[in-house]
Amino acid sequence: MIRVLLADDQQLIRAGFRALLEAEEGIEVVGEAATGRATVELAARTVPDVVLMDIRMPDGDGLEATRQIVARPALAGVHIVVVTTFELDEYVTEAIRAGASGFLVKDAEPVELLRAVRVAAEGDALLSPGVTKRLLARVAAGAREAPDSAALAALTEREVEVLRLVAEGLTNEEIGARLYLSPLTAKTHVSRILTKLDCRDRVQLVVLAYETGLVKPGWR
Repeated sequence: MIRVLLADDQQLIRAGFRALLEAEEGIEVVGEAATGRATVELAARTVPDVVLMDIRMPDGDGLEATRQIVARPALAGVHIVVVTTFELDEYVTEAIRAGASGFLVKDAEPVELLRAVRVAAEGDALLSPGVTKRLLARVAAGAREAPDSAALAALTEREVEVLRLVAEGLTNEEIGARLYLSPLTAKTHVSRILTKLDCRDRVQLVVLAYETGLVKPGWR
């Protein structure tokens, strides 16, 4: 059972999400919060698998709530999907940097919301193509000209190859096909990279790959 916490200051939005999620087998809503502070407190009490997080909330916005949740070791298994009204929300990039696992717009189709919850619960990441491009453009703007060998020193040559392909947006199956590995072996490499680089998910790996200069926009 995937346990979901809804964080949004609009009751109508929360009610709509609750109705959609609870109609789906294998998903339950464990709580609702209308402010950033209440979201953090409720997350600490319920320890959900996924938080659907609005950004613009009173008493500590979704960005601050994301930071606080990510900073708590007891909530390490909580995955945050930012849900907002506009793809151009200026806080989306900051939320991803803060540790959010994905991004979704509020007018997304119901099937997209359900997919986002399931993908996040599995520890994977979900970003719309447009948001990914803007996120990486901002990260790349401050990236180093050459790879930061110190940050990547813990990785083997094969793991560096895998990290480049993760940054390219490939799935485990696609990475396996590219490197002539089984999907399970590719997944194992990704898991080890996450551990070695102390990243929560693939989104954080992509950001780190660009920040260190390992890959650059347009790299293939």
